[in-house]
Amino acid sequence: MIKINLLPVRAARKKETAIQQFVITGTVIVVVALIVASLYMVKRVQVSAAKDDIVEANNRINELKAKIGKIDELKTLKEQVKKKLDVLSQLRKNKTGPAQRLATLSDLTPEKLWITNYNESVQDIKISGIAFTEELIAQFMKALEASNDFMAVELVVSEQTEIAGTKLKKFDLTMKLESAEQKPLGTSAVKK
Repeated sequence: MIKINLLPVRAARKKETAIQQFVITGTVIVVVALIVASLYMVKRVQVSAAKDDIVEANNRINELKAKIGKIDELKTLKEQVKKKLDVLSQLRKNKTGPAQRLATLSDLTPEKLWITNYNESVQDIKISGIAFTEELIAQFMKALEASNDFMAVELVVSEQTEIAGTKLKKFDLTMKLESAEQKPLGTSAVKK
């Protein structure tokens, strides 16, 4: 009988198996390390991109805040302009009322008759003045009555007065406005 020693074959197989396992384990470790390193790099790139996005978003927010500040300034300016336009509109409306009546009054006033006081409140008007004669006062009253702005013209007082050595007629008139929609002007002195 022949005896064959199988131990070196078994040892060689064991050694070969151990080497294969070592190579496989090493390969697995290297592959896992490569996968972990790649994931780490991917995550690092993602974090870097996210940080860049955050910086860009913060810059955009700051730009928008500046624009919002400008928009708020523009809104404030718009409101101020609107208020000014409203005031101008109101002034234009009022211009057609008392200013127009004063212009009419100026046109209707005859020579040698002077208006010393004009007071307008809601619908009532009081005028004081001085004239050379009573005929001038009567002529003035007729002109006022004939105008489109005034009605119910009444002479309240007509008395003689002396100014700088000249005898003149001092008078007070009351009248009403044709339209009650006009706003009060207040008291003002108008001399002609």
